Amino acid sequence: MATTNWTLPDHPTLPKGKTVAVVVLDGWGEASPDQYNCIHVAQTPVMDSLKNGAPEKWRLVKAHGTAVGLPSDDDMGNSEVGHNALGAGRIFAQGAKLVDAALASGKIWEDEGFNYIKESFDKGTLHLIGLLSDGGVHSRLDQVQLIVKGASERGAKRIRLHILTDGRDVLDGSSVGFVETIEKDLAQLREQGVDARIASGGGRMYVTMDRYENDWSVVKRGWDAQVLGEAPHKFQNALEAVKTLRAEPKANDQYLPPFVIVDESGKSVGPIVDGDAVVTFNFRADRMVMLAKALEFPDFDKFDRVRVPKIKYAGMLQYDGELKLPSKYLVSPPLIERTSGEYLVKNGVRTFACSETVKFGHVTFFWNGNRSGYFDETREEYVEIPSDSGITFNEQPKMKALEIAERTRDAILSGKFDQVRINLPNGDMVGHTGDIEATVVACKAADEAVKMVLDAVEQVGGIYLVTADHGNAEDMVKRNKAGQPMLDKSGSIQILTSHTLQPVPVAIGGPGLHPGVRFRSDIQTPGLANVAATVMNLHGFQAPADYETTLIEVIDK
Repeated sequence: MATTNWTLPDHPTLPKGKTVAVVVLDGWGEASPDQYNCIHVAQTPVMDSLKNGAPEKWRLVKAHGTAVGLPSDDDMGNSEVGHNALGAGRIFAQGAKLVDAALASGKIWEDEGFNYIKESFDKGTLHLIGLLSDGGVHSRLDQVQLIVKGASERGAKRIRLHILTDGRDVLDGSSVGFVETIEKDLAQLREQGVDARIASGGGRMYVTMDRYENDWSVVKRGWDAQVLGEAPHKFQNALEAVKTLRAEPKANDQYLPPFVIVDESGKSVGPIVDGDAVVTFNFRADRMVMLAKALEFPDFDKFDRVRVPKIKYAGMLQYDGELKLPSKYLVSPPLIERTSGEYLVKNGVRTFACSETVKFGHVTFFWNGNRSGYFDETREEYVEIPSDSGITFNEQPKMKALEIAERTRDAILSGKFDQVRINLPNGDMVGHTGDIEATVVACKAADEAVKMVLDAVEQVGGIYLVTADHGNAEDMVKRNKAGQPMLDKSGSIQILTSHTLQPVPVAIGGPGLHPGVRFRSDIQTPGLANVAATVMNLHGFQAPADYETTLIEVIDK
């Protein structure tokens, strides 16, 4: 492998030495103004003023589909692939696309991960744990179907699924259809002599899928149901379980309580025991890492596991490259080297990165190419502000935006850093709750945080680049093909809690910006990956030749 030349050439026109603030508004897309566009409804004077700089200082870029390495433009973007693209400056095959390729080629069955779990097929049970959904953000139903089918054809005699219902990346209530689909597949396998059943379940936001160690009780509820076979609700089949629990007042797919499937004698049909194999089939990392730690770490102490089965465990992908977690996986991760963060640090750019817990990994780990830690701790400082735990984000929609902005302002004014990089999570995290009023408050809070950062940039004569990783808060209603809001049977609007396919803004400015800088008009459909070269230019460097083209040019003034 050739040695990397880390030296970036000087930009022919743009000077070095300006403080550059890179602000990522999470879940902040651009859509037509209406009452369900929370960004439009909210008071956002700062972002409105930036938008007035179009087309020279404000433009839109793609943040979904092929622009961020996903299989098709029907695939909504997400925070992980968005920050990968923002930091890497190139487009890498991601998550679902990697798994699709491995399944299509058959490589998944030949690699180390599958052969490792296959050792348990003769005497043990294969357990599959993950989100049962076709949302394509964390997992995909068709991939689960192919894993079940392929494993059964390759010797798995006993298969148990531990399902998590979605209602966040897909419509609430769609869980029933997904369960019906997978139950048909399992019934066919039983006819062929394979003992295949759903063994447990629960809603994704209440069972298993917490992230960034925000609330370990979520993972414990999953552990109790999946591993120990214990839950407050017991049913003889999964369809009955989901329908019954959804009928409770205020119930929804995201927060279904944990349940286990039991036999006639009331005994769990699928606890995880010694000699079994376990696969977590989500391809997205953030909401599987905590369960992976519980399954794999011998010195785990976040909750009492009661019983720790000796299993062969593999993830769909490796969820944390630095921790090597899990140590076995079915599909190899994208190799993202030579990220913009590493280049800039190696060229003397002192960097400050900050967000609150729920998005801290995005401006560090994902931005840096799925790599934990510092490139050079003498030139970098990463600050995590603890997120509120134990509440849904619509209860505190301002989240930690003010604290993030204050720490960033202080970093800018300290003169210690050449770049500050932050994520303001409000539009995404509150948008996911489906609470329109709270999301309006969240957008206002994010806008106020941007103002604090931009005021500090003004004070030091710096430059800003404000962007987003994907859409969410700009459209909070499910729409028909004509773009009209869809209604449920009672005549109420169908709330949209997922990300969107909308483009996101990129805005540049600040007193340190060369007066001749403007956005280029010759790039047809730029995406998030074009931002990295742009940021390098703002620091006075040219980007590496294989990076996606910069968004800016300099004209004589």
